Amino acid sequence: MQKLTNKEEEIMQIIWKLEKAFVKDVLAEIENDKPHYNTLSTIVRNLEDKGYVGYTAYGKTHQYHPIVSKEEYREKFFNNAIDSYFNSSYKSVVSFFAKEEKISVDELKEIIQLIENKK
Repeated sequence: MQKLTNKEEEIMQIIWKLEKAFVKDVLAEIENDKPHYNTLSTIVRNLEDKGYVGYTAYGKTHQYHPIVSKEEYREKFFNNAIDSYFNSSYKSVVSFFAKEEKISVDELKEIIQLIENKK
């Protein structure tokens, strides 16, 4: 599974949300910095080439759908980020978010409770 560019990832988020979409549907969902239709079409075809989306043809028009689920993508690349930036340490990840004040004490307690309930 190839890593997506930021723009490809933005487009995949829309395709995951819509589940089935024509390029015009994806374009309608983009709020800021709308690309030209042809540019967006090229990005979607790149996603197809990378194996992220498939399509159903309706004459010359294609309706795209995700092949790779959002969960599969998240797992693959979150694990890569943890390996690359946190030396495969989930403790370091949690510590990072705690230091950055991105996670509260209550959320940490919830996480601990989830872990304890799995035992």
